[in-house]
Amino acid sequence: MLDLGIVIVSYKTCDLLRACLRSVYASQGPFTFEVCVVDNASLDGSAEMVAAEFPQATLIVNEENVGYPSANNQGLRAFGFQHVQNGNPQTEVPRFALLLNSDTEIPPDALAKMLSFMAEHQKAGAAGPKLVRPDGSLDLACRRSFPTPEVSLYRMLGLSRLFPRSRRFGEYNLTYLDPDQPAEVDSVVGAFMLVRREAIQNVGLMDETFFMYGEDLDWAYRIKDAGWEIHYNPAVTVLHVKKASTRQNPRAQVEFYRAMDIFYRKHFAEHTPLWLHGLIVSAVTARRILEQVRVTLFSPASQGESAT
Repeated sequence: MLDLGIVIVSYKTCDLLRACLRSVYASQGPFTFEVCVVDNASLDGSAEMVAAEFPQATLIVNEENVGYPSANNQGLRAFGFQHVQNGNPQTEVPRFALLLNSDTEIPPDALAKMLSFMAEHQKAGAAGPKLVRPDGSLDLACRRSFPTPEVSLYRMLGLSRLFPRSRRFGEYNLTYLDPDQPAEVDSVVGAFMLVRREAIQNVGLMDETFFMYGEDLDWAYRIKDAGWEIHYNPAVTVLHVKKASTRQNPRAQVEFYRAMDIFYRKHFAEHTPLWLHGLIVSAVTARRILEQVRVTLFSPASQGESAT
C-alpha cells in the first residue's frame, strides 16, 4: 500500500515548482510516496518542465485555472481519495494525502518525521509543520483558529496586530503561543497539509465553492467537526515563499473576501445575532466591492489580460 499521495497545484511558478519537486524527490525515510502535479493553465512552461524533468510524477494539465480546491481535488481523485458512504474502507488509496504548495521546499527528513508524528497521534485527522518565509520569519498561517465572528472582528479592527500576545485578540494566528511548541489547533494551512485517509473518507474532498483562500480552513473545520484533531508540529520546518501563485492573479484579494463570506455563511451565519450578521456581511461585502473596483481600474486584466 502506498503511504503518501502528494498533490501539488501549480500556477505560474515554474522555477519554484522545480525546486519544490527536487526537494520532494530528495526525501529520505522508510515510506513510499507518489506525486501528482496539477497545472492550472500556467502558460509559463511549468507543465512542460514537469513532463521533461520529473517524468515519474503524474501530471494533470488544465486548460483554464479551475481554482485551488478544484485542482487539489483532481489530484486527490487521481490517488483514489473520495467520499465513501457508510465508512467503507478504501485500502487501495494512500494512507495519507499531502497538499503541498509549489512555492515550498522541504528538508529530506520532513515527510518521514510528519508521518511518524501522525503515527504517534492516531486521533489527528490532519497536521502541518512550522512554515518559515525566506527571511526566516514565521508564516503565521501555519497554525490558526477558525475565524469566528468574534475572532474576525478583532482581526478586521486591527486588534490582533496591536496585541499579538493577547489570548483574546491574537486568537486567529495564535500569536500568543510559542511557535516552537507543538499544539492542537483548529487549522493548519494548505501550503503543507497532511491529511489521514480515514478523515477524507469521513468528510469528503475540498469544497469547490471556494476558488482560492478559505478552502483549507473549511476542510479543517469539517475534519474537526467529524471528531478528528488538527495538530501543529514545529519539529519539522518547511520553507514557504508564500503568495507566489496568488500574486500572479489580480483577483486574489477579491477572492479572499469572497472566501470569507462563503466560510462565514456556511459555518457561523445561522447562529449569529441578526445585528452582528448584518455588520459582518456589510463589512465583507464592502471590502470585496472595493477590491473589485481596484482590480477593474488598475489591474492588467482591465487592459485585456485574463484575470485567472
